Amino acid sequence: MLAVQFDRFGPPDVLEIGVAPDPHPGRGQVRIRVKAAGVSPVDLALRAGESPGSKNLVLPHIPGVDAAGVVDEVGPGVVDVSAGDEVFGTVALAGLGGATAEYAILDFWGRKPERMPWHEAGGAGSGVETATRALDLLDVRDGMTLLVHGAAGGVGSVVVQLAAARGARVLGAARVESHPFLESLGVRPVSLEDVSQSVDRALDVAGAGVLDDLIKITGSVDDVVTLADFEGPSKGVRLSMGRPAGQVDGRHGLVDVAALVERGLFRVPVREVFPPHNAAAAHALAARSPRQGKVIIEGIRPSLGANPESG
Repeated sequence: MLAVQFDRFGPPDVLEIGVAPDPHPGRGQVRIRVKAAGVSPVDLALRAGESPGSKNLVLPHIPGVDAAGVVDEVGPGVVDVSAGDEVFGTVALAGLGGATAEYAILDFWGRKPERMPWHEAGGAGSGVETATRALDLLDVRDGMTLLVHGAAGGVGSVVVQLAAARGARVLGAARVESHPFLESLGVRPVSLEDVSQSVDRALDVAGAGVLDDLIKITGSVDDVVTLADFEGPSKGVRLSMGRPAGQVDGRHGLVDVAALVERGLFRVPVREVFPPHNAAAAHALAARSPRQGKVIIEGIRPSLGANPESG
C-alpha cells in the first residue's frame, strides 16, 4: 500500500509518500480503507524525535492516530461491524501511528453517523477518547461549572462540547484571538485572571504552567486534572494519559459522540484539510497557533497515489 511516512526524525518536510506493507487486523481489530486522518500533537512530537515514544519507532514510520474509513477486513472476535461499514476511531496503540495510509488498523471504533462528514470523523477518535476519559475522571455532571484551559485546540474543542452535553456550564480559557471560535461552540471565553464565578472542576489541556491558578480557582487539587503538564502529580493534580484497558470502555465515548452527532449536538471543528502529498504542510500548520480545531489529511487514492480520496 501507499502511505505518508518518514524514515528519519526531523521537521515536517521529512514526510513523504512511500510504499509500506499491507496491515492485517488481529483479534478485536478491524482494517479500514482510510478516507481521512487527523493530525494530533503526538504525531508532531514523534516525527520530530521529541517524544519518549520516538525511540520505540521502527522507521520508516506512518504517523497518525485518528482515522475514519470503510471496513474491509475484520479480525477474530469482532462481531459489531463487517466489511462495508463506515467507522471512525483510533489506530492500534502499539504502533503509535498508522493512520495516514491506504489502510489502517483500528483498535477502537464507532459507527460513523451519516450526517458526520468524513473530515470530521477522521479527526475525532483520540480527542473524543481523551475528553471522555478526563470528564469521567473529574466526574463532570449536570449543573456543574467546568473551566477548560486550552479550550480551542483539537482536544479542547471536543471537551467543551461533551461537557456541555452532560449539562455542565463551560468556561473556556484560550488566546484572545480564539474567543470568537469558542463562542461559536457555545462556550463562554474567559481569561484565568478574570474568572469570578464559582468553578467546580478544571481541566488543563494545554500544559502551559497554570495548575497553581486552577487549584486556586477550584479550591482543591482533587478538582483539577491535567492532560499535558507532567508536573501535575508533584502538585497533587491527577495526570490523565493513556487509554482504558478494556476495549468496551475505550469505545463508549465514540458511541456517545455518534449519538450526539445524529442529534446535531456535536461537531469536530476542522481547521484545514490537506491532500496526502501536502502532509508536511499539514504538520506545519498543526504546530502553529492559534490552534483552533483539527488539521486533517485526506486518504490516499490508490490509483493516483498522492491524490486525495474522493467523497
